[in-house]
Amino acid sequence: MTDIAQDSINQNLMQEFLTFTLGEEEYAIDILKVQEIRGYDAVTRIANTPDYIKGVINMRGVIVPVVDMRLKFHLGNATYDQFTVMIILNLGQRIVGMVVDSVSDVIALNPEDIRPAPDFGSTFDTQYLLGLASVGERMAIVVDIEKLMTSQDMGLIDQLAEA
Repeated sequence: MTDIAQDSINQNLMQEFLTFTLGEEEYAIDILKVQEIRGYDAVTRIANTPDYIKGVINMRGVIVPVVDMRLKFHLGNATYDQFTVMIILNLGQRIVGMVVDSVSDVIALNPEDIRPAPDFGSTFDTQYLLGLASVGERMAIVVDIEKLMTSQDMGLIDQLAEA
């Protein structure tokens, strides 16, 4: 096989990821799940929801639940400033907003660029991690965002979306 043909195959296998930061760490999610990126807006708080569910926003007539990823990942209290970003995700039949510290860039990765997450035993839940990817000098934590947002502990999102 020629180098050009192999490059074409490799490009077909490449997947693009949006990278964002939470504290000192960089995370990556499938770009195809991202509907839009917008500045942080005030949300309407819903009573009796977990702290990481900030509330809901009305986005062009659609009620969108908003999850603060810093709180979801237990990374301390979030500070909302001019860099705080809301990533609007389109996850099949539902639209979900997630608040992150900042958006970095879009990267392209081959499947072999993503290394399996190390096994931390029962002390750390890695079921939502696709793995770790080296991006130049940086390390990005690749998250299966659809699996995370549709998980059992996020079941309130369905209830909020119906409200």
